[in-house]
Amino acid sequence: MPLTADSHTASDINVIARFLAHEQIQDLPSHPPVDCIIICASAVLYQAEMLFRALESRPDLAKTVVLCGGIGHSTPLIYEAVAKSAKYHALAADIVGLPEARVLEKILEPYFGVSAITRAGSKVLIEDKSTNCGANALQSRKVLEAAGVPTPRTCIIIQDPTMALRTVTSFQKTYSDLETPPRFLSCPVFVPQVQVTASEFQYLVEGVSGTELWQIGRFFDLIMGEIPRLRDNEAGYGPKGKGFITHVDISEEVENAWQRLENVLGNRR
Repeated sequence: MPLTADSHTASDINVIARFLAHEQIQDLPSHPPVDCIIICASAVLYQAEMLFRALESRPDLAKTVVLCGGIGHSTPLIYEAVAKSAKYHALAADIVGLPEARVLEKILEPYFGVSAITRAGSKVLIEDKSTNCGANALQSRKVLEAAGVPTPRTCIIIQDPTMALRTVTSFQKTYSDLETPPRFLSCPVFVPQVQVTASEFQYLVEGVSGTELWQIGRFFDLIMGEIPRLRDNEAGYGPKGKGFITHVDISEEVENAWQRLENVLGNRR
């Protein structure tokens, strides 16, 4: 059944998108310094760019920064995003075949003041083995420990907004063996929202062009597939299911919005 672009459907999409983005930090550059920032690579390069700009202006923002991501099913989308980028397309031939974290490193080094960042005492580490949210957390912990970095007290997680909540809970699960685990905070950099224009869904994200975001059908696939993963039942990723993440409370508002969309879209991912 085709999806009708109307204001009610847009409202349901936006409810779910806000929930999944789990925006705990709205303004990264003004946030107090933290022990660690971990950015999970995404085809939405805007997130990495905003982080790198923030570090340029405030190298004291984090003692340690981890660029995170191996080679997975979405990696070709990152290569494509770089190739299409007005700023970074010159890197396109050099990044094919690289893990996602190494792509971010290729962007950081020539386009941003990485020397000033590291001179100010911020350590940049690379985690290039992980292929999913759970592995992002597990491998990042291994990289931090191997580098002799003390367990962070506070750690900011930057992840694709459609997976931000799940990623934070994956990190919480990974560190749940500690008596005093880190405090993980989600900073999706932006929260994707849509509006109806000329009977079509269009992105409504300040400062970000729609061409830098997901194709709209992929965006729907991502948000629709995420809610079943977050449910704490036998089929979900929570403690009562696969045990990949900590328990997540899903409000009735979010569940109702998802059900209305599911009736039209189906569980697309």
